[in-house]
Amino acid sequence: MASEIPLVTFNNGQKYPVFGLGTWKSKPGLVGQAVKDAIDAGYRHIDCALVYQNEKEIGEAIASKIQEGVVKREDLYITSKLWNTFHRPDMVQVGLKKTLTDLQLDYLDLYLIHWPQAYKDGEDLFPMDADSKRIYSDHGILDTWKGMEAVAKKGLTKSIGVSNFNSNQLETILNAADIKPVTNQIEVHPYLTQKKLRDFCKSKGVVVTAYSPLGSPDRPWAKPGEPTIMDDPKLKEIAQKYNKSTAQIAIRYQIENGNIVIPKSVTKSRIIENKQVFDFKLSSEDIKAIDSLNKNERFCAMEWDKSHKDFPFSAEFPV
Repeated sequence: MASEIPLVTFNNGQKYPVFGLGTWKSKPGLVGQAVKDAIDAGYRHIDCALVYQNEKEIGEAIASKIQEGVVKREDLYITSKLWNTFHRPDMVQVGLKKTLTDLQLDYLDLYLIHWPQAYKDGEDLFPMDADSKRIYSDHGILDTWKGMEAVAKKGLTKSIGVSNFNSNQLETILNAADIKPVTNQIEVHPYLTQKKLRDFCKSKGVVVTAYSPLGSPDRPWAKPGEPTIMDDPKLKEIAQKYNKSTAQIAIRYQIENGNIVIPKSVTKSRIIENKQVFDFKLSSEDIKAIDSLNKNERFCAMEWDKSHKDFPFSAEFPV
Protein backbone atom coordinates (compact mmCIF):
# COMPACT_ATOMS: atom_id res chain seq x y z
CA MET A 1 0.00 0.00 0.00
CA ALA A 2 2.85 2.37 0.76
CA SER A 3 4.81 1.38 -2.35
CA GLU A 4 2.45 3.33 -4.63
CA ILE A 5 3.69 6.62 -3.14
CA PRO A 6 6.56 7.92 -5.31
CA LEU A 7 9.82 9.05 -3.74
CA VAL A 8 11.72 12.24 -4.45
CA THR A 9 15.53 12.33 -4.18
CA PHE A 10 17.02 15.10 -2.04
CA ASN A 11 20.29 16.84 -2.90
CA ASN A 12 22.12 14.56 -0.43
CA GLY A 13 20.82 11.39 -2.10
CA GLN A 14 18.18 10.59 0.52
CA LYS A 15 14.83 9.50 -0.89
CA TYR A 16 11.59 10.80 0.64
CA PRO A 17 7.89 10.13 -0.05
CA VAL A 18 6.18 12.90 -2.00
CA PHE A 19 3.11 12.53 0.21
CA GLY A 20 2.65 12.41 3.98
CA LEU A 21 0.44 13.22 6.94
CA GLY A 22 0.47 16.73 8.40
CA THR A 23 -0.17 17.00 12.16
CA TRP A 24 -0.48 20.77 12.75
CA LYS A 25 -3.70 21.48 14.70
CA SER A 26 -4.30 17.74 15.22
CA LYS A 27 -5.55 17.76 18.79
CA PRO A 28 -4.41 15.51 21.62
CA GLY A 29 -6.75 12.58 21.88
CA LEU A 30 -7.21 12.57 18.10
CA VAL A 31 -3.73 12.80 16.60
CA GLY A 32 -2.57 9.38 17.82
CA GLN A 33 -5.46 7.59 16.15
CA ALA A 34 -4.93 9.67 13.01
CA VAL A 35 -1.30 8.54 12.82
CA LYS A 36 -2.34 4.91 13.36
CA ASP A 37 -5.02 5.18 10.67
CA ALA A 38 -2.53 6.80 8.31
CA ILE A 39 0.09 4.08 8.80
CA ASP A 40 -2.58 1.41 8.31
CA ALA A 41 -3.62 3.19 5.09
CA GLY A 42 -0.07 3.07 3.75
CA TYR A 43 1.30 6.45 4.81
CA ARG A 44 4.98 6.28 5.73
CA HIS A 45 5.81 10.00 5.97
CA ILE A 46 4.63 11.81 9.12
CA ASP A 47 5.28 15.55 9.51
CA CYS A 48 5.59 16.76 13.11
CA ALA A 49 6.85 19.76 15.10
CA LEU A 50 7.67 20.45 18.73
CA VAL A 51 5.41 23.51 18.81
CA TYR A 52 2.36 21.44 17.80
CA GLN A 53 2.59 19.97 21.32
CA ASN A 54 1.33 16.57 20.23
CA GLU A 55 4.58 14.68 19.60
CA LYS A 56 4.23 12.45 22.68
CA GLU A 57 0.95 11.05 21.40
CA ILE A 58 2.39 10.68 17.90
CA GLY A 59 5.35 8.81 19.38
CA GLU A 60 3.04 6.41 21.20
CA ALA A 61 1.12 5.77 17.98
CA ILE A 62 4.30 5.11 15.99
CA ALA A 63 5.63 2.81 18.71
CA SER A 64 2.39 0.83 18.77
CA LYS A 65 2.46 0.28 15.00
CA ILE A 66 6.09 -0.85 15.16
CA GLN A 67 5.25 -3.18 18.05
CA GLU A 68 2.31 -4.60 16.11
CA GLY A 69 4.65 -5.37 13.21
CA VAL A 70 2.73 -3.14 10.77
CA VAL A 71 5.93 -1.20 10.03
CA LYS A 72 9.60 -1.15 10.98
CA ARG A 73 11.31 2.07 12.00
CA GLU A 74 13.31 2.05 8.77
CA ASP A 75 10.05 2.01 6.76
CA LEU A 76 9.04 5.39 8.20
CA TYR A 77 10.04 8.93 7.27
CA ILE A 78 9.60 11.19 10.29
CA THR A 79 10.03 14.95 10.00
CA SER A 80 10.06 17.43 12.88
CA LYS A 81 10.98 21.07 13.37
CA LEU A 82 13.13 23.23 15.61
CA TRP A 83 11.03 25.82 17.39
CA ASN A 84 11.95 29.51 17.60
CA THR A 85 13.05 29.37 21.25
CA PHE A 86 15.83 26.88 20.41
CA HIS A 87 17.71 28.93 17.81
CA ARG A 88 20.86 29.40 19.88
CA PRO A 89 23.33 26.96 18.28
CA ASP A 90 23.85 24.89 21.43
CA MET A 91 20.08 24.74 21.98
CA VAL A 92 19.39 23.05 18.64
CA GLN A 93 20.35 19.66 20.05
CA VAL A 94 18.27 20.33 23.17
CA GLY A 95 15.19 20.94 21.02
CA LEU A 96 15.87 17.91 18.85
CA LYS A 97 16.49 15.65 21.85
CA LYS A 98 13.15 16.67 23.35
CA THR A 99 11.43 15.79 20.08
CA LEU A 100 13.24 12.44 19.87
CA THR A 101 12.25 11.61 23.44
CA ASP A 102 8.61 12.50 22.81
CA LEU A 103 8.51 10.59 19.51
CA GLN A 104 10.34 7.61 21.10
CA LEU A 105 12.91 7.65 18.31
CA ASP A 106 16.71 7.46 18.11
CA TYR A 107 16.90 9.66 15.02
CA LEU A 108 14.78 11.75 12.64
CA ASP A 109 14.70 11.40 8.89
CA LEU A 110 14.38 15.16 8.42
CA TYR A 111 14.72 18.13 10.80
CA LEU A 112 13.75 21.67 9.79
CA ILE A 113 14.19 25.16 11.20
CA HIS A 114 10.48 25.90 11.65
CA TRP A 115 10.70 29.68 11.17
CA PRO A 116 13.68 31.98 10.55
CA GLN A 117 12.85 34.34 13.42
CA ALA A 118 14.31 33.54 16.85
CA TYR A 119 12.55 34.04 20.19
CA LYS A 120 14.02 34.37 23.67
CA ASP A 121 15.41 31.06 24.94
CA GLY A 122 13.47 29.35 27.69
CA GLU A 123 10.60 27.07 28.63
CA ASP A 124 7.93 29.42 27.29
CA LEU A 125 7.37 28.69 23.59
CA PHE A 126 5.80 32.12 23.06
CA PRO A 127 7.69 34.46 25.46
CA MET A 128 5.94 37.77 26.11
CA ASP A 129 6.99 40.87 28.00
CA ALA A 130 4.88 42.84 30.49
CA ASP A 131 3.22 44.69 27.59
CA SER A 132 2.20 41.41 25.92
CA LYS A 133 4.77 41.85 23.17
CA ARG A 134 6.79 38.91 21.88
CA ILE A 135 10.36 38.76 23.24
CA TYR A 136 12.76 38.21 20.36
CA SER A 137 16.32 36.96 20.30
CA ASP A 138 19.24 38.18 18.19
CA HIS A 139 20.34 34.68 17.14
CA GLY A 140 20.77 34.71 13.38
CA ILE A 141 19.87 32.01 10.88
CA LEU A 142 23.50 31.20 10.06
CA ASP A 143 24.30 30.48 13.71
CA THR A 144 21.22 28.31 13.99
CA TRP A 145 22.18 26.47 10.81
CA LYS A 146 25.55 25.59 12.33
CA GLY A 147 23.62 23.97 15.17
CA MET A 148 21.53 22.07 12.62
CA GLU A 149 24.65 20.84 10.86
CA ALA A 150 26.06 19.67 14.19
CA VAL A 151 23.07 17.43 14.96
CA ALA A 152 23.14 16.05 11.40
CA LYS A 153 26.84 15.19 11.75
CA LYS A 154 26.02 13.34 14.99
CA GLY A 155 23.46 11.21 13.16
CA LEU A 156 20.50 12.56 15.14
CA THR A 157 18.80 13.36 11.84
CA LYS A 158 19.46 12.07 8.33
CA SER A 159 18.70 15.38 6.62
CA ILE A 160 18.20 19.01 7.56
CA GLY A 161 16.20 21.78 5.95
CA VAL A 162 14.22 24.93 6.54
CA SER A 163 10.61 26.07 6.65
CA ASN A 164 9.02 29.43 5.88
CA PHE A 165 12.30 30.86 4.52
CA ASN A 166 12.20 33.43 1.74
CA SER A 167 14.61 33.23 -1.21
CA ASN A 168 17.10 35.67 0.33
CA GLN A 169 17.25 33.72 3.59
CA LEU A 170 17.57 30.40 1.78
CA GLU A 171 20.39 31.73 -0.38
CA THR A 172 22.16 33.05 2.73
CA ILE A 173 22.13 29.52 4.15
CA LEU A 174 23.15 27.89 0.86
CA ASN A 175 26.13 30.22 0.43
CA ALA A 176 27.52 29.40 3.88
CA ALA A 177 26.42 25.81 4.43
CA ASP A 178 28.65 22.77 4.86
CA ILE A 179 25.45 20.71 4.63
CA LYS A 180 22.84 22.14 2.28
CA PRO A 181 19.16 22.25 3.22
CA VAL A 182 17.27 19.53 1.34
CA THR A 183 13.86 21.19 1.50
CA ASN A 184 12.05 24.44 2.20
CA GLN A 185 8.63 23.69 3.70
CA ILE A 186 6.31 26.54 2.75
CA GLU A 187 2.63 27.34 2.48
CA VAL A 188 1.47 26.41 -1.03
CA HIS A 189 -2.08 25.97 -2.33
CA PRO A 190 -4.18 27.18 -5.29
CA TYR A 191 -4.64 30.61 -3.68
CA LEU A 192 -0.89 30.93 -2.93
CA THR A 193 1.02 29.17 -5.69
CA GLN A 194 4.45 30.64 -4.76
CA LYS A 195 5.78 30.10 -8.29
CA LYS A 196 8.77 32.44 -7.95
CA LEU A 197 9.92 30.89 -4.69
CA ARG A 198 9.29 27.36 -6.02
CA ASP A 199 11.33 28.14 -9.13
CA PHE A 200 14.12 29.56 -6.98
CA CYS A 201 14.19 26.48 -4.76
CA LYS A 202 14.26 24.20 -7.80
CA SER A 203 17.17 26.16 -9.31
CA LYS A 204 19.13 25.56 -6.10
CA GLY A 205 18.33 21.84 -5.83
CA VAL A 206 16.05 22.39 -2.82
CA VAL A 207 12.77 20.45 -2.84
CA VAL A 208 9.61 22.34 -1.87
CA THR A 209 7.35 20.77 0.74
CA ALA A 210 3.84 22.22 0.53
CA TYR A 211 2.03 22.69 3.82
CA SER A 212 -1.61 23.76 4.12
CA PRO A 213 -2.31 22.45 0.59
CA LEU A 214 -6.03 22.65 1.35
CA GLY A 215 -5.79 26.17 2.77
CA SER A 216 -6.04 25.22 6.47
CA PRO A 217 -9.76 26.03 6.78
CA ASP A 218 -9.58 25.09 10.48
CA ARG A 219 -6.85 27.63 11.28
CA PRO A 220 -7.69 29.36 14.59
CA TRP A 221 -7.58 32.90 13.15
CA ALA A 222 -9.87 32.23 10.17
CA LYS A 223 -12.51 34.95 9.80
CA PRO A 224 -16.13 34.33 8.82
CA GLY A 225 -16.66 34.72 5.08
CA GLU A 226 -13.04 34.23 4.09
CA PRO A 227 -12.71 32.25 0.84
CA THR A 228 -12.08 28.54 1.23
CA ILE A 229 -10.26 26.45 -1.33
CA MET A 230 -12.54 23.47 -0.85
CA ASP A 231 -15.53 25.56 -1.98
CA ASP A 232 -13.85 27.08 -5.01
CA PRO A 233 -16.12 26.66 -8.07
CA LYS A 234 -13.24 26.02 -10.49
CA LEU A 235 -11.74 23.34 -8.26
CA LYS A 236 -15.17 21.76 -7.84
CA GLU A 237 -15.59 21.72 -11.61
CA ILE A 238 -12.22 20.05 -12.12
CA ALA A 239 -12.95 17.56 -9.32
CA GLN A 240 -16.20 16.58 -11.00
CA LYS A 241 -14.36 16.02 -14.29
CA TYR A 242 -11.99 13.49 -12.68
CA ASN A 243 -14.59 12.03 -10.30
CA LYS A 244 -12.41 13.13 -7.39
CA SER A 245 -12.86 15.41 -4.37
CA THR A 246 -11.66 19.00 -4.39
CA ALA A 247 -9.12 18.00 -1.73
CA GLN A 248 -7.74 15.28 -4.00
CA ILE A 249 -7.41 17.79 -6.85
CA ALA A 250 -5.58 20.27 -4.59
CA ILE A 251 -3.23 17.53 -3.37
CA ARG A 252 -2.58 16.16 -6.85
CA TYR A 253 -1.84 19.72 -8.02
CA GLN A 254 1.11 19.87 -5.61
CA ILE A 255 2.45 16.52 -6.76
CA GLU A 256 2.19 17.57 -10.42
CA ASN A 257 4.27 20.64 -9.53
CA GLY A 258 7.03 18.46 -8.08
CA ASN A 259 6.30 19.32 -4.45
CA ILE A 260 6.13 17.07 -1.43
CA VAL A 261 2.65 17.53 0.05
CA ILE A 262 1.48 16.94 3.64
CA PRO A 263 -2.30 17.36 4.03
CA LYS A 264 -3.59 17.17 7.59
CA SER A 265 -6.64 15.25 8.75
CA VAL A 266 -7.78 13.34 11.81
CA THR A 267 -10.77 11.78 10.05
CA LYS A 268 -10.08 8.22 8.92
CA SER A 269 -12.14 8.42 5.74
CA ARG A 270 -10.38 11.62 4.66
CA ILE A 271 -6.96 10.24 5.56
CA ILE A 272 -7.68 7.34 3.21
CA GLU A 273 -9.23 9.58 0.54
CA ASN A 274 -6.34 12.08 0.60
CA LYS A 275 -3.92 9.30 -0.36
CA GLN A 276 -5.97 8.22 -3.38
CA VAL A 277 -4.25 10.67 -5.74
CA PHE A 278 -1.86 8.39 -7.60
CA ASP A 279 -4.35 6.86 -10.05
CA PHE A 280 -4.83 9.97 -12.20
CA LYS A 281 -2.99 12.98 -13.62
CA LEU A 282 -4.20 16.51 -14.20
CA SER A 283 -4.13 17.82 -17.75
CA SER A 284 -1.88 20.78 -18.52
CA GLU A 285 -5.03 22.85 -19.12
CA ASP A 286 -6.37 22.02 -15.67
CA ILE A 287 -3.03 22.82 -14.05
CA LYS A 288 -3.08 26.22 -15.78
CA ALA A 289 -6.65 26.76 -14.59
CA ILE A 290 -5.60 26.06 -11.00
CA ASP A 291 -2.55 28.31 -11.42
CA SER A 292 -4.94 31.11 -12.41
CA LEU A 293 -6.65 30.89 -8.99
CA ASN A 294 -3.58 32.41 -7.32
CA LYS A 295 -4.48 35.41 -5.14
CA ASN A 296 -1.21 35.56 -3.14
CA GLU A 297 -3.49 34.75 -0.21
CA ARG A 298 -1.30 33.71 2.71
CA PHE A 299 -3.28 31.96 5.45
CA CYS A 300 -0.28 31.47 7.76
CA ALA A 301 1.21 34.95 7.71
CA MET A 302 2.63 35.04 11.27
CA GLU A 303 1.83 38.77 11.22
CA TRP A 304 2.51 39.23 14.93
CA ASP A 305 6.24 38.83 14.16
CA LYS A 306 6.38 41.59 11.53
CA SER A 307 8.81 43.62 13.60
CA HIS A 308 11.36 40.78 13.83
CA LYS A 309 14.57 41.34 11.87
CA ASP A 310 14.22 37.89 10.28
CA PHE A 311 10.50 38.02 9.53
CA PRO A 312 10.33 36.17 6.17
CA PHE A 313 7.37 37.91 4.52
CA SER A 314 8.63 41.49 4.58
CA ALA A 315 8.22 43.82 1.60
CA GLU A 316 12.00 43.83 1.01
CA PHE A 317 12.03 40.11 0.24
CA PRO A 318 8.55 39.21 -1.00
CA VAL A 319 9.72 35.95 -2.61
